[in-house]
Amino acid sequence: MKVAIYSFFEFERPFLEAANAGRHELRYINTRLSDHAVPMAEECDAVSLFINDDASAPILERLHRRGTKYITLRSAGYNHVDLEKAKELEMRVARVPAYSPYAIAEHAVALMLALNRKLIPASRRVQDLNFSLNGLVGFDMNGKTVGIVGTGKIGQILAKILHGFGCHILANDPSPNTDIQNKYDVRYVELDELCAQSDIITLQVPLNEQTHYLINADRIQKMKKGVMLINTSRGGLVDTKAVIHGLKSQQIGAYGADVYEEEEDLFFEDHSTEVLQDDVIARLLTFRNVLITSHQAFLTDTALRNIAETTIANLNAFEDDVALDNEL
Repeated sequence: MKVAIYSFFEFERPFLEAANAGRHELRYINTRLSDHAVPMAEECDAVSLFINDDASAPILERLHRRGTKYITLRSAGYNHVDLEKAKELEMRVARVPAYSPYAIAEHAVALMLALNRKLIPASRRVQDLNFSLNGLVGFDMNGKTVGIVGTGKIGQILAKILHGFGCHILANDPSPNTDIQNKYDVRYVELDELCAQSDIITLQVPLNEQTHYLINADRIQKMKKGVMLINTSRGGLVDTKAVIHGLKSQQIGAYGADVYEEEEDLFFEDHSTEVLQDDVIARLLTFRNVLITSHQAFLTDTALRNIAETTIANLNAFEDDVALDNEL
């Protein structure tokens, strides 16, 4: 079948080509799916979408009129897809439920360590031949209390890693995992208690109506003074303006994020020659105790291979009219 691959990155090509093995005609489109980009999928049976593509009802209707019957997501998240409209249009939708939870968990820990040990300013100093250690004091991870919000596959791996550091681990999830409770001494508590007791809080939950702005001004005030906050899940979990206020008041001691609520107009593109128009992220970037990466937590060879293989497997199942466990 003919497939339009939206939000395509060149680093995906070898993995997609290897997984496809010539079966489908892949049309690579290095722009996001939006109203103006719909015609690029003309005569395509399927589209493959990434996290910032617009699969809202009007877009799906336009794709459907052009003959698109299938949507395969190169992501675990699907909050950017109007599933009700897709069902109404009889468009099948499938995702990649778990491409590499290790990649995300390890990146979250990397943000923790980089912020704690001030690796970015330390590296810049050395490059300037400034070998002073003043202002670079961190803390031992051993003995610190880390709160994991969401103990799905990523949260479980985080518990394993942090247990290895000697951290005390609190968790919040509507479905407690007895395995990590027994293996890593994880203690499940209410979210407010987790906030009050944790030295580090990491978010590993999906974005939906219940979790939107899970971290807001009120919840930040319930956190331990000087807390480190990490978000490698979805930008909409966090009220960024409230985080900025928390950083200014020093209620938040450090903030690490691989995601941002308004990232679709910023991330994955080179804006180095432009004037930054987003005042919120511009203010956030002024803090030296903030570390932001451009939604790269997933970016490992293992994850890219798994994403490509599952994406092509989904397309094969669609073409062969086979049911899928990861169909939405």
